[in-house]
Amino acid sequence: MNGIPSGKARGEMVASSTFNGRFALVIGGSGGIGRAVSLELVRRGARLLVHGRQAEERMKTSSPASLSTFDYAFDSPRNFIQALDARLADMGAEPDIVICAFGPFSEKPLEMVSAEEWEYLTMANLALPGAVASHFLAGMKARGYGRFLFFGGTRTDAIRPFRKTAAYAAAKTGLGVLAKSIAASAGDRNVAAVVVCPGPTDTEYLNAETRARHASLTATGSLLPAKLIAHASLDLIDADPCIASGAIVALDGGFDPESRR
Repeated sequence: MNGIPSGKARGEMVASSTFNGRFALVIGGSGGIGRAVSLELVRRGARLLVHGRQAEERMKTSSPASLSTFDYAFDSPRNFIQALDARLADMGAEPDIVICAFGPFSEKPLEMVSAEEWEYLTMANLALPGAVASHFLAGMKARGYGRFLFFGGTRTDAIRPFRKTAAYAAAKTGLGVLAKSIAASAGDRNVAAVVVCPGPTDTEYLNAETRARHASLTATGSLLPAKLIAHASLDLIDADPCIASGAIVALDGGFDPESRR
């Protein structure tokens, strides 16, 4: 996909970034926090493959020539990886950096979550990042460089009870095990992994009612800008060596909904 160079509109490229010239895959990178991550990676000089539904259409207004797209509606980790491999083969590339920003959300009391919903939420939020990590880890180790960034859910940086999002939160909490396992098993080959758990963030996926409700639970009464989350998250892995590897980081400003009730 050819894009329109517009570097100055997004700010000058960060010449000192360790991502400069490297190839990044952003799963769920065409919207929300993922889109902000994609644009920040471009600013840092990376080449990108951005996944998402209608990714080409959604990214065309802000896409430089260094950004390509992968349109795919997730159904299973196995099928996703098969389709992704075909796209990467066309490009003749394998990612140095993998960002998993994809993660379907569900807000229901535990007793209302069906078996089908459990399966989908677990597959999309945990099995997909895990399968992608397993798929690319050997190549990263062989090349002596790799970075994974996984996005958890709000307050999934530790095991906590959830009244309305237990299925989603259970899957997202498991990402901590994945990141720490990558850090422990591949750190000697310069492969690092970090989980970021953002607070309530302002994205196009929120309707007016949800946006107002989530904002009312924050200390400031406002949602976090996706661009700010993207910048801070990438800073954690944009280092060589990556001393944050294995970390589970809450970027939520101390969000505590119970204290706001």
